[in-house]
Amino acid sequence: MSATTVAAAPAEIVAIPAGRTRRGSVLAYLSRNPQLVIGLAMLLALLVVDPIGSRMIDVRRAEPLSELPRLAPSWELPLGTDDQGRNLLAVLVAGLPLTLKVGFLAGAIGLAIGIVLGFLAGYLGGPVDAVIRMAVDTLLTVPALLVLIIIAASIKGVISVATMALVIASLAWMYPTRTIRSQVLTMRERPYIYVARFNGMGEFQIIIREIAPNLLPYLAAAFVSSVSSAVLASVGLEALGLGPQSEPTVGMTIYWSLHFNALLRGMWWWWVPPIVVVVSLFVGLFLISSGLDEIANPRRRRRA
Repeated sequence: MSATTVAAAPAEIVAIPAGRTRRGSVLAYLSRNPQLVIGLAMLLALLVVDPIGSRMIDVRRAEPLSELPRLAPSWELPLGTDDQGRNLLAVLVAGLPLTLKVGFLAGAIGLAIGIVLGFLAGYLGGPVDAVIRMAVDTLLTVPALLVLIIIAASIKGVISVATMALVIASLAWMYPTRTIRSQVLTMRERPYIYVARFNGMGEFQIIIREIAPNLLPYLAAAFVSSVSSAVLASVGLEALGLGPQSEPTVGMTIYWSLHFNALLRGMWWWWVPPIVVVVSLFVGLFLISSGLDEIANPRRRRRA
């Protein structure tokens, strides 16, 4: 039996039944996993806010116009304006993609580092595993939020959306490294890995062709979790005033509403919409992560 045949064994769980097309199989699976469908729909709705909203709203109204008065919501201004005369609907349309950019960029960088270190530590073992495990265990004891606050405060004057993503990604790789390492440790002892070695495959080939494909559902769920954590960190830092001051991100909108006492002044239209957007984003990502867990978790897959 070849290594490829053995490695393909886990795929038998999701094999397409006789008489059913691949499209029909996908639709049948989605009908059994409504939380994944709902989560993807919520995330897609947030992703299309910018391309659709920018065609309907002048996003230049997201810039401060101090000569205009503060206005409550109306038919012309559904979310009203703030103390600087900014159209808050335009602020939301312009700021949501920036917040998503921070989350996806920081999550991707953190997960990429975690994948590399996790695979090296889990598969190679020995001194490499000891060094990586010691570094991860040590850094996980450090309060990440405190470190992020110190870093963001030290570069507050020059921070941008990309810089914010890099700051968050600098501490977003430890947990993925630990979890991916544990997954690789279990997979490297499976029979098809031994068969691959006996067939003359190199270590790098085994990682790329045998282990990585079987971890794709788990890595997809890990990416969603990384994005969720990155968005939470970015909104938290920005709400403290440590984000890009000139960008209308969701977190900075919350910060300015707190800075100008919008809550005490009854200006609900300033702080409620960004909070609703953040909650919707987290709920959507949670549903996607939970739906992907059914694919990555054999126990849940068997129950389904």
